Amino acid sequence: MSNFIINGGHKLRGTIKTNSAKNSAVAILCATPMIKGKTILSAVPRIEEVNRIIEILTSIGLKVTWLPDNKLKIINSGRLALETINRESYKKTRSVILLIGALASVFKKFSLPKIGGCELGGRTINPHIIALGHLGIEVKKVNQRFYVNRGKAKGAKFTMYESGDTASENAILAAVLLPGVTEINLCSSNYMVQDLCYFLVQAGAKIKGIGTTKLQIIGVKKLQPINYPIMPDPIEAMAFISIAVTTGSKLKITHCPIEFLSLELEKLRLMGQTMKISQPYKSANGRFSLVDIEIVPAKLNALPDKIYGRPFPGLNIDNLPLFVPILTQTNGQTLVHDWVYENRAIYYTELNKLGANVMLHDPHRVTVTGPTKLRPAEIICPPALRPAINLLICMLAAKGKSILYNSYSIDRGYENICGRLNKLGADIKRINQNNL
Repeated sequence: MSNFIINGGHKLRGTIKTNSAKNSAVAILCATPMIKGKTILSAVPRIEEVNRIIEILTSIGLKVTWLPDNKLKIINSGRLALETINRESYKKTRSVILLIGALASVFKKFSLPKIGGCELGGRTINPHIIALGHLGIEVKKVNQRFYVNRGKAKGAKFTMYESGDTASENAILAAVLLPGVTEINLCSSNYMVQDLCYFLVQAGAKIKGIGTTKLQIIGVKKLQPINYPIMPDPIEAMAFISIAVTTGSKLKITHCPIEFLSLELEKLRLMGQTMKISQPYKSANGRFSLVDIEIVPAKLNALPDKIYGRPFPGLNIDNLPLFVPILTQTNGQTLVHDWVYENRAIYYTELNKLGANVMLHDPHRVTVTGPTKLRPAEIICPPALRPAINLLICMLAAKGKSILYNSYSIDRGYENICGRLNKLGADIKRINQNNL
C-alpha cells in the first residue's frame, strides 16, 4: 500500500503525452485467449488494472512478457486451464467479465469466479447475460460463480438490453468465432469498443459498422496473431485537462482522441475556457484522429444547464466526474447528474474536506458551487478510480501539504502519475504506508 504526499498550490507548465487507453488494453488482453500464437501489443499502459489481467492470463496458461517501450508479447499455446486461475487478481477487477465472451469460443462449458473492481453500487451483469443468451450462450450465476454453457451457439440478430461498453464487448467477443451472422443493435460505439473491434478485424474477424450502434459480425473459424498499437486514452487526456483548469495552469496535452473529447471541450468553451487545438493527426494504429490541446488559464462561469454523461457520442460517463474539480473553481452553481452508478456521486462529497462546496441531493446528483478556495487535507482514496483522481486534482490546487492514503485506486488507471506530474512542476511524493 502506498500513499501520496502532495504539496499543492503550484502552477504547472509544460507538455504531457496521453498514454494508451486502460479500457482498450484490458478488453484486447481479454481477447488474447481466443488467438493461438504470438500477439504483440504496443503502447500498453503499465497500470495496476493491466497487471491484474496479465496475472489472470498467466495463471490460465498464457505466457505474457513485457518488452521495451511498453510492448507486451502474449503467447497462447492453446492449452488453457481455468482451474489454476489467480483468484486474488480476479476479484480485484471487473473487466475480467470479458473472459466470458472470449472463453466461450475456447471451452464448451466452463465456470469463472465472481468479478470485483470499483465499488460503485449494484452494477448488474444482466446486459451481458441477456446478450450472450441471444447467441445461445447460457450464463448462470450460482453463489459466487458464473457457469457458462456454449451449447449450439450461433449468430443471431438482437438488440442490447443496455448499451453498455463491456456488455457490448462481451457480445462482440463471443460472436466473432460463432457460425453465422450476428447483428447487434444499440451496441456501444465508445472508444474502447471501437479499438477492440479494429484489433479483432486486423486479426481476421469480419465486423461491419464499427463506430456506429449497429454492428454486423460474420463468424470466422479462427483469428490470427498480430501486432497492434493500443489507442490513446480520452479519459486520461480529460484528467490532464481537469488538472490544468483546476490549478489554473498552462499545459499542453498531446495525443488526445478528439472524437471522444469534442463535447467535453465544447462545454468548457462555453464556460469560458481558453484552448488551442492543433490540426488532427492519426494514432499509431491509424484508426483514430488525435490532437494536441493547450489549456490557457481563464475565469470560468457555470453553464446554465446540468452536466450529465451518456453513451457515446454523448459526454463520456467516465469524463463526467472530472468536471467536478473544475466546477469547484467555476463561478456559479452546476448540477452534476451521474445517473449510471449508485455510489459514485456520493464520493464527490469527499472534496468538501478540501474546501469544495459539493451538495449531495441523492446517490446520483450533486450541486457544485464555486469558486472556492481549496485547502489541504488528509484523505483515504475511495475504492473508485475517477473519484480518487478527483481528490488528487484538488490537492494539487490546494496550497499546502495534503496526504492521499492508499493510492491503489489511482494506480489502477494512471501510469507513473507522480513522476509525470512532477515533471510539470507538481510536488508529489509516493511513500509506503510504514514510512508515514
